[in-house]
Amino acid sequence: MINVQDVTFSYTKKTELLSNLSLKLEAGRIHGLLGKNGEGKSTLLKLISGLDFPLSGTIDTLGFNPVYRKPEMLREIFFLPEELPQLTLSIKDYENVYAPFYPNFSATQFNEYLKEFDIDNKKSMLNKLSHGQKKKVFVAFGLAANTKLLLMDEPTNGLDIPSKGQFRRMVASAIDENRCLIISTHQVHDLDSLIDSIIIMEKHEIVFNQPIENITKKLLFRVADRNENTEGVIYSEDTLRGLYQVCENKTDEESKLDIELLFNAVLIEKNKIVKLF
Repeated sequence: MINVQDVTFSYTKKTELLSNLSLKLEAGRIHGLLGKNGEGKSTLLKLISGLDFPLSGTIDTLGFNPVYRKPEMLREIFFLPEELPQLTLSIKDYENVYAPFYPNFSATQFNEYLKEFDIDNKKSMLNKLSHGQKKKVFVAFGLAANTKLLLMDEPTNGLDIPSKGQFRRMVASAIDENRCLIISTHQVHDLDSLIDSIIIMEKHEIVFNQPIENITKKLLFRVADRNENTEGVIYSEDTLRGLYQVCENKTDEESKLDIELLFNAVLIEKNKIVKLF
């Protein structure tokens, strides 16, 4: 569905933001794009959707070169940016204006998603809503657009705890084998039970890209006592509850993925972890 090959990009001539970056993504998955601030996560989403253009390299998005922004491609992409657009439209007017660009848009689904988010009045003006309420409207619209590719940049920012739970349920029910969702986020705990593929960026490169089933097959996540044997431990964090550890899974033991622990482990012990995959 997405094939990025040897892409280089910069906003200025002096500093490259992305250098020879490559990435392949499949449909039917919810990909979590993780990385520190300034690594280029948002830029990567813009490149995939054709909002930014690479200096070199190639990008294939849904079989198209996104540089040309062909209508056949754009109608199958919805991009939810971190900074939401400032529109002086009501929710209903926004639907009337933008829904025709998406041939698979479902007004019924849009209404259902808004209702689940406790937004009842479609006459409400977008520019009068709080950031969290506005975020809910755009999330609901993006899911109802039923595009093949859905890109979300920090979608849970501004959502309260109940709304984050509603977001997870809606996204999980909306994604099927024909759709691909990429979520760029710092809020890994918000999406712990939703993401089924992890992409990690460090120093403006993709350093890790694996589905969760591969991760939990190769790695074991556990809490250990401080006096336990450390053989096979790749990374460890000392907490009040004990040692949170990432270990090589030599016995096919089952464990629950801790995304934050994995992220820290990849940044600190990248070579050891990458070698296992």
